[in-house]
Amino acid sequence: MGVTNLPVSPLAPKSFPELPEVGGVELTTFALGLYSGTSRDDLLVVHFPNGAAPGGVFTTSSTRSADVDWCRSALKSSEVRARALVVNAGNSNAFTGQAGIEKNRATTAAVVGLAGCLDTNVFLAATGVIGEPLPPTRVADGVRAAWPALGMPNWEKAANAIRTTDTFAKASGATTEIEGRAVNIVGIAKGSGMIAPNMATTLNYVFTDAPLSAKAAQALIARYCDLTYNCITVDSDTSTSDTLMLFATGASGGETIYDPDDPRLEGLRTKLHAVLKDLALQIVRDGEGARRLIEINVIGAADDHAARVIGASIANSPLVKTAMAAGDANWGRIVMAVGKSGEVVERDSLAIWFGDHQVAKDGARAPDYSEAKASQAVSGELVRVRVDAGVGDGQATVWTCDLTEGYVKINGAYRS
Repeated sequence: MGVTNLPVSPLAPKSFPELPEVGGVELTTFALGLYSGTSRDDLLVVHFPNGAAPGGVFTTSSTRSADVDWCRSALKSSEVRARALVVNAGNSNAFTGQAGIEKNRATTAAVVGLAGCLDTNVFLAATGVIGEPLPPTRVADGVRAAWPALGMPNWEKAANAIRTTDTFAKASGATTEIEGRAVNIVGIAKGSGMIAPNMATTLNYVFTDAPLSAKAAQALIARYCDLTYNCITVDSDTSTSDTLMLFATGASGGETIYDPDDPRLEGLRTKLHAVLKDLALQIVRDGEGARRLIEINVIGAADDHAARVIGASIANSPLVKTAMAAGDANWGRIVMAVGKSGEVVERDSLAIWFGDHQVAKDGARAPDYSEAKASQAVSGELVRVRVDAGVGDGQATVWTCDLTEGYVKINGAYRS
């Protein structure tokens, strides 16, 4: 697989963040050799010595990977508990039939032998080329080789190991309190292309030492996925491997909390939402070939769902995205994208802003429209678009990036 040494996105953070320690987590990385011509690490192995409460959200794709099937099944086990996470990059283990199932069986068997746990305590993920079967023991052999090196997390190495066309390692962290005890959260992510809601296309893992039950972990990750990852898009394509998981080790101490709305979790809820939003926006900032981050705020829709649909229609329009790439204030393309959304819109009340400058009002060009001001508003690294649909109180925010020639070059060389 090629395309692994791309120029860093101009929208990337200036440095990898400083992250807190999360108790109850140890990890290591390893080079399986799935990227020809490189020696990069492409395997992440995480161990929870005392277990962790897991929760997860996965792709809605009907051609999902064998790893997604495995994780969904494991989350439904009668005594759901995580003891290990194994992630490889370079091969998605999707559309691989029986070979994909055998790869997972061999991998979980290796972890069971090393960790002394049940196979349903092991969670798996893979990302990369679709439809290329691996030898059944390729990942399992890597797990066995990597296991002795497990130790205190090096989050930057972990984030780098799961990258494909990402141009920078993605991570975010936060600290809060529960009943006076410090609680830490760290998340890592990969994603750059094949990004669209339906659980946005990416692999993401969030670790906390908060004392959550599996029920609470599941409820929280689903809630904040919907407000963050399900509101981003790069190219409207939904992956076979989308995974967002939360692992709560309870190492911070205190009694297990079962209710996701428990008042004691107020700080955790706020910080978890912030971490997930940060990771989601880093993915958009690393959109393949991206030079601009575009924030689309829709108000005045029939309801919040309608607002999100309208926002996604704008965000996924190649005509809108290419105009933004050129710094072209072509607000007519916004009108087009709103109209094709299928949602109720009051044409003669429709209003549009680029930044703080109103470009359309009451279904026509705004009286104070300025081409210079509109062009300036769409020429920076961050472009803000606001649309008032004119029919109700629904609102939503969707994030995307521009569409440049870089996207074509990266995806044209993806397998070469």
